[in-house]
Amino acid sequence: MIFDTDIFIWTQRGNEKAAKLMEKAEEKYLSIQTYMELLQCAKNKTQHKYVKDFLSSFGFIVLPLTENIGHRASIYVEEYTLSSHLRAGDAIIAATAVENNMILASSNEKHFKAIKDLQLKAFKP
Repeated sequence: MIFDTDIFIWTQRGNEKAAKLMEKAEEKYLSIQTYMELLQCAKNKTQHKYVKDFLSSFGFIVLPLTENIGHRASIYVEEYTLSSHLRAGDAIIAATAVENNMILASSNEKHFKAIKDLQLKAFKP
């Protein structure tokens, strides 16, 4: 399962449902986009270290941005931005899930629901 950035944020805020969702997943993945968003939210090097340690200690694997993911994300932006306000970052996250044939867990269902070939697990905090 691939986890959207918001699931990590819910977990950091102490949401037990989000933490259990992560714990239950046999395989834990995140896109490089989510990894960069988590680092970008950090206010200092200590928080950068916390993010890296958290991901490492719970066995998360960061999936790279490949040519196919980039291509699919650009198609998603072209197809869904005007109608559904899809942002580039969310397009990359969705494309990473689809290209790797994985389910995406997110509480931001409205960001992803228009993407027909995406397997989405809607999380309700």
